Amino acid sequence: MTRRILLVPHTGRANNVAAAVRAAELLQQSGITVRVCAAKEVVPGFEHVQHSLEAAKGCELVLVLGGDGTFLRAADMARAVDIPVLGINLGHVGFLAEWEAESLDRALVRVIDKTYEVENRLTIDVTVWDSRGRLLDSGWALNEASVENLNRSGVLDAILEVDGRPVSSFGCDGVLISTPTGSTAYAFSAGGPVLWPSLDAILVVLNNAHALFTKPLVVSPDSTVAVESASATTPAVVIMDGFREISMPAGARVEVVRGRYPVRWVRLDDQPFTDRLVSKLRLPVEGWRGPKR
Repeated sequence: MTRRILLVPHTGRANNVAAAVRAAELLQQSGITVRVCAAKEVVPGFEHVQHSLEAAKGCELVLVLGGDGTFLRAADMARAVDIPVLGINLGHVGFLAEWEAESLDRALVRVIDKTYEVENRLTIDVTVWDSRGRLLDSGWALNEASVENLNRSGVLDAILEVDGRPVSSFGCDGVLISTPTGSTAYAFSAGGPVLWPSLDAILVVLNNAHALFTKPLVVSPDSTVAVESASATTPAVVIMDGFREISMPAGARVEVVRGRYPVRWVRLDDQPFTDRLVSKLRLPVEGWRGPKR
């Protein structure tokens, strides 16, 4: 049976393009058919596809060379056909990547030999309804769903609901509803806590809310989190993972629940998340002695 891999590179820098060409050639030399989600002139000589939910059909794995934005777009294609996704960081922080650019060749060997593990990462499903209860649209996210006010000169008047019960009303710039994977992304920048990715939970972070109660909430993964906008407020938008959007007119309601389908995440080592956190955020750990046993 022919092995196929979808290669999704970020091609904005020359070094990235060189890494993508090298990866494609090494995989091809190992008898693996490479499909590339990039312009033909960037990585010539291979099958090329556009970003779509069918792009990874027939592939065994999606290999991402880039930063977190590239990874999130690639995860969209991998999840659509239920195959694993592996990220190699060619960007800056790259929290979603498994290894860094200098480990690319070692990672390719692991892919070629199929010596890697796969774990499931929790996702969220997002549904938006209008003021009359009519379905507007639905989507999903690996990192977060961000309800954002479109009128930057004012605030979004909203009310937060958990499990069918109201929690608080407030004016705000927006509301972030995040997975543990996304807790180190936008939610972290907005003041939310870091959640270990092995934790099953949903994180709610209010963004610049005018209210007495503005603390982040960590709720059950089986909870339904809803945000209703007031009928007299300004329009909003729900942005999922930074690139999928659903318009949210005044009086609309967004509901978020645990995703029906996870993202299948390739692991190349058993490095603890603690070490990854310290490395990515460059946290000071000088003086640590560890347990004496």
